[in-house]
Amino acid sequence: MSWSIASFSIVLGKPRPQQISLQLVYRIPRIEEFKKFAAEKGSGLPFVWRIKEARSLPDGVKLRGDINVLLLGGPSTAKSQFLKFVEKTAPVAVYTSGKGSSAAGLTASVIRDGSSHEFYLEGGAMVLADGGVVCIAEFDKMRAEDRVAIHEAMEQQTISIAKAGITTVLNSRTSVLAAANPPSGRYDDLKTAQDNIDLQTTILSRFDLIFIVKDIRMYSQDKSIASHIIKVHASADATTADAKTSKEYNWLKSYIQYCRTECQPRLSDSAAAMLQESYVRIRQDMRRQANETGEAAAIPITVRQLEAIVRLSEALTRMELSHVANDSHVLEAIRLFNNSTMDAARSGLNQHINLTPEMANEIKVRRALLIMHQRDEVEYK
Repeated sequence: MSWSIASFSIVLGKPRPQQISLQLVYRIPRIEEFKKFAAEKGSGLPFVWRIKEARSLPDGVKLRGDINVLLLGGPSTAKSQFLKFVEKTAPVAVYTSGKGSSAAGLTASVIRDGSSHEFYLEGGAMVLADGGVVCIAEFDKMRAEDRVAIHEAMEQQTISIAKAGITTVLNSRTSVLAAANPPSGRYDDLKTAQDNIDLQTTILSRFDLIFIVKDIRMYSQDKSIASHIIKVHASADATTADAKTSKEYNWLKSYIQYCRTECQPRLSDSAAAMLQESYVRIRQDMRRQANETGEAAAIPITVRQLEAIVRLSEALTRMELSHVANDSHVLEAIRLFNNSTMDAARSGLNQHINLTPEMANEIKVRRALLIMHQRDEVEYK
C-alpha cells in the first residue's frame, strides 16, 4: 500500500501550498523513483527543452522560458517520427503540418457566428498548446507570411489580435519543435550553409537549438537500422508491447511535470561568468569567420543565443532535480549548443564570394564523384 505525502505532512507539519499541489498528484514511491531516475540519468535525458518555465522581472517584463528546436535534414531520417513521439510524451502537445497550416490556424482567427452574427475568437494550434509543445512538420513548406505570423508567439509568447473590433492578447507559452527539409530535398555538404538553410534569419534566431540531420551511409549503422525496422514490423500486432509503451509514456509525462513543478533553479556566480565568457568567445569566432569568408553566417549569433544557453543550463538542472545551475550544467549546455546551432552555422562549404573558374570546376567534379560514390559506382573518400 502506497501512502500519499499528505498523510505524512499531517504528522510532520503544515505543508506549503506548492507541496499541497504535489501531494494530490504524486505518492512517495513515485517521487523516490523520480529522484533515483534523475540521479542515474542526469543531463543525458531528452525533453530538456520543455521543462524551463518563464521568468518575470521586477518591472513586469517576462522572459521566455520555453526552448524552441529545429530539425533540418533530408528525407527518411525519422524527423516526423521524433515529432510524433514528443506529441505522445509531452503533457500538452499539438501536432500539425506546415503545408496544411495557415497563419490563422497556428495563431488565432476571428469567426462570425451564423445565427447571432457576432464575432468570436477561435484559438489556433499555438494557443491550444499553451503550456506544452507545438510540433510542426514540413516547416519549410509553410508560406513566408505564415511563418512571420508566429514570430511574436515564438519570442514574446503572446498572440496579439486586432480584427473585427476585437482587440486582445492571447497566451502562447509553448515550445516549438519544427522539422524541415533543405531546398534541394537532401542536405548537400558541397553547398554553403546559406544554400542548405533556406529560412529567414529572423525565424532562425528564435530557435535555441538547430540540428542538422543527415542520412550517412555506413555499413554498421545501416545494418542496425534495418534490424530495428524489421523487428518493429515483426512485432507490429503485439498488444503487450503497446501496453508497456503506453505506461512508459505516462511515466515520462509525470516525470516532466514533477521537474517543472518542484525545481526553480538559478545560476551560480561561476556558471554566470562562464556563460559570459563563452558568449563573447562565440561572437568573436563568428566575426572572424565572417571576415575570412566575406559573408555573414547563415544562422545569426545574437543575445537570443545567450538566453538560449541560459535556458538550456537551467533546464538541465531541472532534469537532475537540482536548484542551482553549476559549471557542469553550463558546460553541457554549451556542448549541446556547439553540436547543434554552431555546427549548423559552420556546416556546408565555406566558400568566398568570388570563386575562380578552377575552384568552381573542382567543386563540380567533387560533387559528381560524391553522387557516384553514393550510387556505389566509384570509391571516393
